[in-house]
Amino acid sequence: MPKLNLAKDLYAATLSCLLVTDPDEKINAVSQLQPAWLAGDLLRSEAGVVEKITRPGRPAQPELVLPKQMKQRKLHHLEGRIALLHAVAHIEFNAINLALDAVYRFREMPDAYYSDWLQVAAEEAYHFALVRARLRELGADYGDLPAHNGLWEHALKTDQDVLVRMALVPRVLEARGLDVTPPMMARLREVGDGVTADVLAIILRDEVGHVRMGSHWYRYCCELRGLEPEATFRQLLREVLQAPVRGPFYTEGRLQAGFSHEELAQLKSLEDNWLAEIRV
Repeated sequence: MPKLNLAKDLYAATLSCLLVTDPDEKINAVSQLQPAWLAGDLLRSEAGVVEKITRPGRPAQPELVLPKQMKQRKLHHLEGRIALLHAVAHIEFNAINLALDAVYRFREMPDAYYSDWLQVAAEEAYHFALVRARLRELGADYGDLPAHNGLWEHALKTDQDVLVRMALVPRVLEARGLDVTPPMMARLREVGDGVTADVLAIILRDEVGHVRMGSHWYRYCCELRGLEPEATFRQLLREVLQAPVRGPFYTEGRLQAGFSHEELAQLKSLEDNWLAEIRV
């Protein structure tokens, strides 16, 4: 892949990568961002307006549909495993953009924050490449099936405040991935697809770290503002996300990722109360 002509400004370079539409070109661009930042080749500039990114760089396909239009398929069929991998590929591609947006958008954070989220972007690009390679081994490719835009809609919902972004993207969306991945891996092994399960195991390992970074920077923001983190998190679930964190929880993974036993118990209680309310 050719070397990307990176701007000297961290935010301009990150925006350039964020807007790349071709998956291979985006992977190449992202792979160069973190080394350039760590080498001191990218500097933080105070100039420039932060743009609202209503449409990040993504290919023309897959077609985006409403979540309820997504078909559920059984994993014991090849088409079901392809559908699962396609959904994961779409999540990982969006996760690249989410990590880049976290760097580009929020400019008041310490340097370590940008190092963390450039690392996340690079790892999400690696995940996408792994999943896409497995899709191709099964005779499919990213873009062959429809997908939904829920992840980027959460980016738009949280683009006004880094505290809200850290609370509701890593600690809700990515943490939900921690919960659902172990059962998927077990089911894939049951149907004889250990190769795909091994790909998901790599993703799960790295996603624990991503959620842990989110927890760290969320608590950092809470400390700066004099806010109690766990109570504030529950308030954001009610007022911004307007939904509880859904279980069942992968307790071991969430504990490693910065949740406490007490917080998990509180989140389970919040889910139970919300379910009771909507049944009335």
